[in-house]
Amino acid sequence: MDASDKVPEQPPAGPAGQPAPARPAPAPAPAPAPKGPSVLTRIRGQVQAAAAAGPPPGPARPGFWRSPLRGPWLTGVFGLVLLVGVTVLFVTGLLSYAAYNPDLAPRNDQTPDKGWLGFYLFTWPTSPYWLYRLTQGTHTVLGVVLVPVLLAKLWSVIPKLFEWPPLRSAAHALERLSLLLLVGGAGFTFATGILNIQLDYVFPGSFYTLHFYGAWVFMGAFVVHVAFRFPRAVRAVRAGRLHQPAPDSEEAAGLVSPNPAAPTITRRGAVAMVGAGSLALLMVTAGQSIGGWWRRTALLAPHGRDPGSGPNGFQVNKTAASSGIRPSDIGAAWRLTVRGGGRQEVLTREMLLAMPQQKSALPIACVEGWSTPDQDWSGVRLSDLAALVGLGTDTPQVLVESVQRGGSFSSVVLAPNQARDQRSLLAVRVNGADLSPDHGYPARVIVPGAPGVHNTKWVTRLTFGEPA
Repeated sequence: MDASDKVPEQPPAGPAGQPAPARPAPAPAPAPAPKGPSVLTRIRGQVQAAAAAGPPPGPARPGFWRSPLRGPWLTGVFGLVLLVGVTVLFVTGLLSYAAYNPDLAPRNDQTPDKGWLGFYLFTWPTSPYWLYRLTQGTHTVLGVVLVPVLLAKLWSVIPKLFEWPPLRSAAHALERLSLLLLVGGAGFTFATGILNIQLDYVFPGSFYTLHFYGAWVFMGAFVVHVAFRFPRAVRAVRAGRLHQPAPDSEEAAGLVSPNPAAPTITRRGAVAMVGAGSLALLMVTAGQSIGGWWRRTALLAPHGRDPGSGPNGFQVNKTAASSGIRPSDIGAAWRLTVRGGGRQEVLTREMLLAMPQQKSALPIACVEGWSTPDQDWSGVRLSDLAALVGLGTDTPQVLVESVQRGGSFSSVVLAPNQARDQRSLLAVRVNGADLSPDHGYPARVIVPGAPGVHNTKWVTRLTFGEPA
């Protein structure tokens, strides 16, 4: 057969020899599902729905807060007081940190990762000798005195913390975040500072580290808050305490109650009451920094207790027993090692007493805010001890080490200006008597203007000029 004789192909037979049914055409692809609203759109819709539904029962409702005292004037007064007080508090806190000369050596620095936050640091001076006593006393006393003002300011703006809806926009969310950092930072910074003043070391880490970084967070939020609120606060104070804007007005800023209760005190009376609280705290706190007779009034200070009588009857931070000092550490076997310039001298206490004795009238001032009046110290100048190893001229920095085992500041590095100062001594006597063990027997450092923890007690080694 040729090609024309071919039989055409037949479809396969179905049952009983019937032709198979034709294949169905493929179903059309389903249409794509419509896209739902974006996450941002859904959030915006939920916020609008919450705003339309109104605040839930409780503190989010404007009528919940009924004090007739709240308003822009009262908030403005407390805010301006805090503006001045917190600024002084922050500056004296920065100076307190600088007094440790943290850039001089790692052992002086409790915040080694501070980075650019230490941009302002400088070598702490030795004159005037009462400088640290003044700055740290001001810092701690002011921190306590401002507590009533801080609490009153928070009370005056508490309706703002519950405003409804909680978030209205991205900008509003950022404002709420800054408010959280402001309130949280203030509470954390003040709380850690007061606990430190009371020697209540309940911190999960170093007080210095926590307080330092907490203060920077607080101040960052504080600066932002002041930048936005300062003009409003000034206008409110200038308007006077008798001016109370309408509750729904922009001037009221959500602080004025739409249904105020009957007043039981005037706004001026409220300010006076807060001022009286701050004055009372000043009277029972400042004595620990002023010293002398005033120490008796320092009822809230842990160092307001009678330290005893006699030449050694003045305050100490840590006793010999609490620092783990054993009698054998400071007994007849005690020696002072002086190193530097590749040389070394070992001295007994008798040899120290045989060297030229000098006198200095200097106080002790500690980070907790307490300080002593000037005490009459006698001992050997640090520069004279450096001369034993050939470094008496242009005395370099010195590493001071204690027999104390561990603990913060059991060793410190003093800057060259501190080691060279003619008032800087390795003291062996105070007020005409040998040092007591609690005050550092057999020998301690005393340096003008230095924080108390840098006046190392129970000294056993001085290393001049070598890397610390």
